[in-house]
Amino acid sequence: MTQRVEIEYCTRCRWLPRAAWLAQELLTTFEAELTELALKPGTGGVFVVRVDDEVVWDRREQGFPEPTAVKRAVRDRVAPGKSLGHSDG
Repeated sequence: MTQRVEIEYCTRCRWLPRAAWLAQELLTTFEAELTELALKPGTGGVFVVRVDDEVVWDRREQGFPEPTAVKRAVRDRVAPGKSLGHSDG
């Protein structure tokens, strides 16, 4: 089963470092569960995290995410039984 995460970020806003850091956090946490993680350049202030094309975080609606919130959203879709340790607290 494919478990793909995509982080779309605004290039004009220079949000690549934030997207790359979040990607690293997700890849470290879900190294056995994810088959792909993509960084997708965008414009217009976009910062959206998708799991298999389903939006799990949108900056316009929810603000910039804390890594633990995104980890929980991703976990709920790719590995519902997985403990996130201190991030679950």
